[in-house]
Amino acid sequence: MIEFYTVMEGVIAFFLVAGGVFAFIGALGLTHLRDFYMRLHGPTKTTTLGVGCVLIASMSYFSLVEGGLSYQELLITIFLFVTAPVSAHLLAKSALHQKLARFESTRGDIAEFREQDEDDEDEDARRLP
Repeated sequence: MIEFYTVMEGVIAFFLVAGGVFAFIGALGLTHLRDFYMRLHGPTKTTTLGVGCVLIASMSYFSLVEGGLSYQELLITIFLFVTAPVSAHLLAKSALHQKLARFESTRGDIAEFREQDEDDEDEDARRLP
């Protein structure tokens, strides 16, 4: 029985360390990436995984200590994994609608930016004598 608790403590420690590493990488991405579209990936991908790992560790610990499944952490984890991608999608669509400037190395041929580039070319053509 003691071996089981030792193994479970190792699993819980692994999830806590993995969650901390993911959250740290997400914070670095948020601070070091250049434009909004690149920065959007830091909190939505890695930080979601980081918080998810910490919640799984918490769920495992309290299930082990109390002897039953911890429903609160399970519901928080499900809510987090459902809402984070939806909110990131809405933020990206809002930024596209606002025609938020992007860094030149941001990849993708998006219709909103093509329209903006064509409008800029038309304005440049009108300015020339």
